[in-house]
Amino acid sequence: MRLGVFADVHGNLPALEAVLADMRRRAVDAAVNLGDLVSGPLWPRETLAVLREGGVPALRGNHDRWVSEGGEGASDRHAIAALDAESIAWLGALPVRLEPAPGVLAFHACPEDDNAYLLEDVRDGRLVPAPAALVAARLGEVAAGLVLCAHSHLAGLRVLPDGRHVLNPGSVGCPAYADPTAPAHVSEAGSPVARYAVVEIAEGLLRAAEMIALPYDHEAAARRAEANGRPDWAHALRHGAMPG
Repeated sequence: MRLGVFADVHGNLPALEAVLADMRRRAVDAAVNLGDLVSGPLWPRETLAVLREGGVPALRGNHDRWVSEGGEGASDRHAIAALDAESIAWLGALPVRLEPAPGVLAFHACPEDDNAYLLEDVRDGRLVPAPAALVAARLGEVAAGLVLCAHSHLAGLRVLPDGRHVLNPGSVGCPAYADPTAPAHVSEAGSPVARYAVVEIAEGLLRAAEMIALPYDHEAAARRAEANGRPDWAHALRHGAMPG
């Protein structure tokens, strides 16, 4: 089975359209969306329409939950203002876990916390890889041979000492962000591309993984962020890094 895995679209419609077209070109058998669909100063309503029409199973990220609860910041509030009540309720009702294939478990961040990093720690204001033993501890009783997570916007594939694989496809639509929550930190992918993954699964095990970095019209997204009063997002979309 060839499974397309994407996450953290954050309302970036041209990035999403590029990823969906690339998955069709690669003829994946199925796909899964790991959450954070619309929050951001871009195209929340249009993005959600494309995602719902496409029918790809999606789970709820922390920003999807926050949008459904009234918002945690400017990006959530922009999405709330653009969406109708039914769409907001739909986001809030998304599942927190999915099993897109036998032996595969997907969630947004950590198994019991949609706003905690699984593969990373914060050090000196940046995200760095967490020790494998700590990743295993964070997974707890999760027994799946392949775990799919998102949230950090950083693509990565880790093999744990017990043989489990943990994959983060990176972010479709937001290559960098700053989180002021203590300890304050930034996440920076380093380039303005849309990221996702295609995994090959057989008998519940990962056989191969393609970590894909896909160019798209990121300048159009940056201009949209600027028009909506978010120069920080514009800089991130152009450079894959935060200002300064």
